[in-house]
Amino acid sequence: MSRTHQSTWKRPERSGLYDPAFEHESCGVGFVAQIKGLRSHNIMQDADVILRNMDHRGACGCEPNSGDGAGILTALPHEFLTRVAQESFSIELPPPGRYAAGVIFFPSDKAQRDHCRQIVEQRILEQGQRLMGWRQLPTASDVADLGPTALRSEPVMEQLFIAADDGLSPDAFERQLYRIRKRATRDLRGESGLEQRQMFYICSLSS
Repeated sequence: MSRTHQSTWKRPERSGLYDPAFEHESCGVGFVAQIKGLRSHNIMQDADVILRNMDHRGACGCEPNSGDGAGILTALPHEFLTRVAQESFSIELPPPGRYAAGVIFFPSDKAQRDHCRQIVEQRILEQGQRLMGWRQLPTASDVADLGPTALRSEPVMEQLFIAADDGLSPDAFERQLYRIRKRATRDLRGESGLEQRQMFYICSLSS
């Protein structure tokens, strides 16, 4: 086979919002936007369609139904979270921007999970914020067509709600949330000695 042919492809020139300086390797990413800025559940439905149709979203395992996972990033749905917080622990959430919601992966072992939850709660108090409650996230691994590798490492997923300290600016609140996340992660994944410490992971924690 001849090897004399060389590709002449090169990155496009800078144009409009595109700048080749920002090019980097990445897996599949899709974007959905409402150009008028209107909040709508249709955006989530459209994002789900994109997600389901991406053949490659990063590392893939030897099983067709086990991979590195994928998700949807969106603004906090205040109305929905207000309802589930009331249903889960009978608390009315503060106005948008005055509270944070987070999703955390926990060990499957109950004793280790309780220990992780306790450490997270301690870090919240130490940073001067207020824990409002925990919510068990609904999952359906039995009908989600997860491969055996994914099932063996499936964490327990919970959601927590944190109220901002009075008088704290939005930026200052986000900094406190960052510290909570980093300190809890360091304590539990790096120094805890828990057998299932690698199952602890804070997926998101933001206002």
